[in-house]
Amino acid sequence: MSQNPYDYENRAGIRPISWRDFHGLCKGLALAVSRFRPQIILPIGRAGYYPGTLLAHVLQVELYPVRLSRRVEDVITYSSPRWFVEPPAAVEGQRVLVVDEVCSTGETISIVEKKVEAMGALAVKSAVLYAHTKSAALPDYIGLITDELLLNPWDREILQDGVFRFHPEYVEALAQQGMEAEGSFLIDAPVIEIAKG
Repeated sequence: MSQNPYDYENRAGIRPISWRDFHGLCKGLALAVSRFRPQIILPIGRAGYYPGTLLAHVLQVELYPVRLSRRVEDVITYSSPRWFVEPPAAVEGQRVLVVDEVCSTGETISIVEKKVEAMGALAVKSAVLYAHTKSAALPDYIGLITDELLLNPWDREILQDGVFRFHPEYVEALAQQGMEAEGSFLIDAPVIEIAKG
């Protein structure tokens, strides 16, 4: 790999993404993707499940999650992505949209696209919420092109010892930019008492 996609020193500034921003980006992607008329959406897990699931609901098409990652239990373990859940045989003869959260190097999306093409998909396109400037040529649909550090709403907080805390990876990423993780970066949502459990 020419660049480690988890090296946050190269990020220029930060951009917290709200749930509203996320929904708006997905609506923009849905409008663009609708012209392709996908029959199957393959979101790449874990983070690609968020936009992929919403797009499948909005476009009313089938969803088959795949998992291809460098991470195991949220820890970067492999230098290149490894298959954990492969695409289904159902992609054969179908128009397939591969969806991920971000395109950093393009390696993950390329691996999935090549696999699906080899399985006989009729047509394959890709969509991402975000792409870094160096990889912007790869996905067919991109919500946002930026080299900012993006703080996603779904993984900004983790539960540790019964307390919700800012994700340590984001803390490290902010430190690489000379910044501290502020409470204002956390999601402004109270813990709601659940009905059962």
